[in-house]
Amino acid sequence: MSSKAQKTRLPGFIRKGPLEFPSPTEKDWPKDDEKDYTFLDPERGLDSLPQPYRMINKVVNSLFEQTWEVIEEREAVREAELNRVRPTVYSSTEEIQLNRMSTCMAISQDYLFIGGTRGFSIYHLSSTKRIYIWEKLKVDVTAIWAADLGNEILITPVDEMGVVRLFYFYKDTLFLIKAINEAEDSSKQSTCVQVEISKGGDFAAFLLQGSGEVWLDVHRLPKDTWIKEVEHPQLSLNSRRKVKPLNALDSVPSEILETVDVSICFRGDVKLSQPSFLMKIKPPKPVSGTTFKSPLEVFSKMEDWCGLGSGQNHFIRESQWEQHADIFYSSYKKYLDWDPEEELLSMATFHFLLPSCITLMPGEAKGPLGAASVLCVHWTGSHNLFLYSLNRVMKDPEGVWPSAAPITMSQLSPSCSHLVLACEDGVLTLWDLSEGFPLGVVALPEESLCESIHFLRYFVVHKGQNLFPEDVVKSCMKCVVLCTDSSLHLVTAGGAQGPSISELLSRPEKHPEEAPCAVAPVPALPGMVLLFTKSGTVNLMDVGKAQILCAFALPAHHELASPWEPMFVVSSHHPYFLLHGGYPSGHTKSTDDSKDVANSIFCFHFEAYPPLEDICKNHTISQKDLADSKDFPQVQPLERICEHLLQSSFQKQKAQGQWGRLRRLSLILQRENLKR
Repeated sequence: MSSKAQKTRLPGFIRKGPLEFPSPTEKDWPKDDEKDYTFLDPERGLDSLPQPYRMINKVVNSLFEQTWEVIEEREAVREAELNRVRPTVYSSTEEIQLNRMSTCMAISQDYLFIGGTRGFSIYHLSSTKRIYIWEKLKVDVTAIWAADLGNEILITPVDEMGVVRLFYFYKDTLFLIKAINEAEDSSKQSTCVQVEISKGGDFAAFLLQGSGEVWLDVHRLPKDTWIKEVEHPQLSLNSRRKVKPLNALDSVPSEILETVDVSICFRGDVKLSQPSFLMKIKPPKPVSGTTFKSPLEVFSKMEDWCGLGSGQNHFIRESQWEQHADIFYSSYKKYLDWDPEEELLSMATFHFLLPSCITLMPGEAKGPLGAASVLCVHWTGSHNLFLYSLNRVMKDPEGVWPSAAPITMSQLSPSCSHLVLACEDGVLTLWDLSEGFPLGVVALPEESLCESIHFLRYFVVHKGQNLFPEDVVKSCMKCVVLCTDSSLHLVTAGGAQGPSISELLSRPEKHPEEAPCAVAPVPALPGMVLLFTKSGTVNLMDVGKAQILCAFALPAHHELASPWEPMFVVSSHHPYFLLHGGYPSGHTKSTDDSKDVANSIFCFHFEAYPPLEDICKNHTISQKDLADSKDFPQVQPLERICEHLLQSSFQKQKAQGQWGRLRRLSLILQRENLKR
């Protein structure tokens, strides 16, 4: 290679002309002249290549750079995957094999109710055996609810036709009370969408739809009368005969009967008292123009002041409404993705509220102690939460709670003492119903909307452990909010302290299969929730530490029928949860009697796993330890808080008195010094 070629490829500044050595003294150095330098690009030699070689060189270099970026990204992902700590995965402790496909399940006390083909089955969880089968339907059961009423259980299955039935389960005896919405004419058949039983079982509400309409039917349940009727039944002609246990199993094959415990009987001959219809609630009519001609006519035709201000009683003409609507749709037409003339079927979310200072209506008759007194309802796209009294029937709602944005979701705590309203703009409103004041308002992060709300039993973090206070903590709440972007947040509010929100789990962008699709609190473990992921695994998260403790998975050759909508139940009193799993399509398992088992229910007992064994045993903290600690002022009793305030005020007064005496003494000493 020639020296000229070497000089051409050397980068940097090169002086023109001969090389000069500087003199020893700095003052004799010549001043640099930028014109004496030239910049030679080392790539100039490649640019001088003729076409098409110059284009081929650029394409190859670009391809090399893109390939190198992909290699670096894959290497980083592989290294992060190797360094990632995965939680320990535990398998189920027990398996309940099912002889047929199940569609839904519910749990109450120590019984498991599984809906399936032509009816439902009852299993006893202590023995994991099926104890009863009720199959008298021509269609399958698609949904089932079970309400614990103390010594008895209220069962409400819904079949494929949308018919909801009411069953009464008392002392190993099953009674059919009534089919709520069954109609002889199939064209007039309504469909049940949602069922809600009040705490204590005094009322039941059913959301029905049919013929393009949707409404809410509310019934009063005579539970006290039912107990008297089942303990002292009035025998009819049919009931005088000897009752045959399990008369619903006449058509069941003998091989199935061998596995059934015959300790439960179905008393179809005993007729219990029917629920009494209380009220029918329809969606609020859209606000339209008034027909009144003067304000005096408005007040003269109003029967009651209740409902005034709810938007229905106004004095606005129809022409004014049309003018405002035209202006709105013409201004925001490009932002609207729906036709304003198209009417969507409105759905309702409803809860039964216990008596409190903010739910009691004026002039309301008092109901039974501990029974629900108000039904709160909000409809799709509505800004208002409507309150209906259950102790007197009125056409219009007796109370309206307005919101700044449409209410998209609401959730009532299991104790019926707290209520959370989620609006369309991502704002959550927290209410303390027992004390009668709002706990505050919090906003979810931007572009995060509420998907589900789950209340936690209030816990405290004491010495690194989550513990339940022995006594009931008032005016304090904690709930977990799952957002539409798969992020998880903890909302905490208590007493005079403002509410706070913290992120428990961010959106898993690198591993979308680990995004939670369902959340379930574990009432038996303090500060624990189950996260059901889209990959089919179940993670147990410690909310206090915001970390995953362990994971649960189905045994080999099993999978969830729908990982996006897992079928599971969590016990409210015992430390375990049940998960439904089946075999993949085309794969079956044969038992000893050569009967193919389609699916199973897997039981996960938390006490059987080493990291959770100690938590299950020691999960409470005494009130004395809480009172001695100053870290939890919100969980201390009112008397203790008042005592602390009085002591602090006395100490301040004592300090002020000592300071005053010290000041007077200093003045006296100053005067004596001046005299001297």
